[in-house]
Amino acid sequence: MTGIRHLIYMTIAAAGLMLSASHSFAQQADSGDQPGLIADDSYELNPEWQKQMVYYRTTEPPGTIIISTAERHLYLVQPGGRALRYGIGVGRDGFQWQGLLSITRKAEWPDWVPPPEMIERQPYLPRFMAGGPGNPLGARAMYLGSTVYRIHGTNRPDTIGTKISSGCFRLVNADVADLYDRVPVGTKVVVRQKPEL
Repeated sequence: MTGIRHLIYMTIAAAGLMLSASHSFAQQADSGDQPGLIADDSYELNPEWQKQMVYYRTTEPPGTIIISTAERHLYLVQPGGRALRYGIGVGRDGFQWQGLLSITRKAEWPDWVPPPEMIERQPYLPRFMAGGPGNPLGARAMYLGSTVYRIHGTNRPDTIGTKISSGCFRLVNADVADLYDRVPVGTKVVVRQKPEL
């Protein structure tokens, strides 16, 4: 009987430690958002994540942005069955989504105001940060519908090709500036979690 009681106490203690560890993990700094860090523009992306023209079949018209979170690529549809493909960082597990939106606003060197739900998860974040090289939104931002999500640059080029954000899509600053110059407000944006068959 004493052995069973001891086993029950050990199980309860282990469960308490696991809950405590998971709570502290949720409060840890998100390595994808480092306010004040200046981007290393000499960082060289893996060829998989570098901007390139690719063959791309779709029924969407040229000028449409298609984001594939599973592939961690953003496609800007071009005429003739092609697309400009950019490597991106996407939402970490639990922060991925899909839908059909449009670009409702564009900004160069945007200010950053983390939304309340992000502050709740990461209370160490600043409540406001002026645009500039150390801003996690990077050189450009394109705002998606009336959501809190954006296509934006980053001060962490090493996060391209990873699942790290709180739901936004990040590109290196040179790529987001290139995309920004190619698309107007009103551009259709299709976000898919799984590749189209």
